[in-house]
Formats: sequence, structure tokens, C-alpha cells
Amino acid sequence: MGLEQAGAGQDWVPTACTLPTVEQPLRMAAFDTFFAEAVTEVRRAGPERVQMVLRADPEIAGRAAELAAHETGCCSFFTFTLTATAGALSLEAGVDDRHTAVLDALAARAAEAMGADS
Repeated sequence: MGLEQAGAGQDWVPTACTLPTVEQPLRMAAFDTFFAEAVTEVRRAGPERVQMVLRADPEIAGRAAELAAHETGCCSFFTFTLTATAGALSLEAGVDDRHTAVLDALAARAAEAMGADS
């Protein structure tokens, strides 16, 4: 999906994304649903990293891992780290310095969807 710009109706997909165009809205919808249902906090972890605190639930961990695997398959500039520790769950997304706008859009979209579910 490679979110490049925050906001509904805007083209979020950078040229580096190899996901077929027809599948891109489906991926965005999957992320939006995940963000709304799973994310409880979004934190900047550095200029090229964002940490999303997730509801500590095995099903959420599985969905996070599946989305991360799919996204790195089409947008290889992403790295995702899923961490489960002491009853807490988080997903950290990272990019190289050329794709920080994509990361910014991902963080904004997660924060927006999280707020919409509150």
C-alpha cells in the first residue's frame, strides 16, 4: 500500500509499491480496519520509525504479522517489528530516509482511525 499522503481520497501509493493498483484500496481498507480495532496509541520512535501500541490479544498479533508480511512484499522499504512482552503488544514500522513521508502518512492514518473508534 505504501501510504504517502494522509487524508481520504488522496493517492497514498508511491511509485516503489508493486501491489497491483486494483488491490491497493483493499489493502488500505485492511489497514484502516486494523488501526481502528487494534491500535491504542501511536508514538514517534525516531525520524524513520513509528511505534503503534496494540491491544494485547493473540488475534491482533496475528493480524499485525499478516499485514506486515503483505506490506513488505509490495513495499520493500518498510520494516516491521512486532513485539509481545509482559502482556503488552506493539508494532513498530520503519522506513529509509527517502520514505519518511510514507511513514508520516501511516502514523497519521493510524492515529485518525484510532480516534474514530474511541
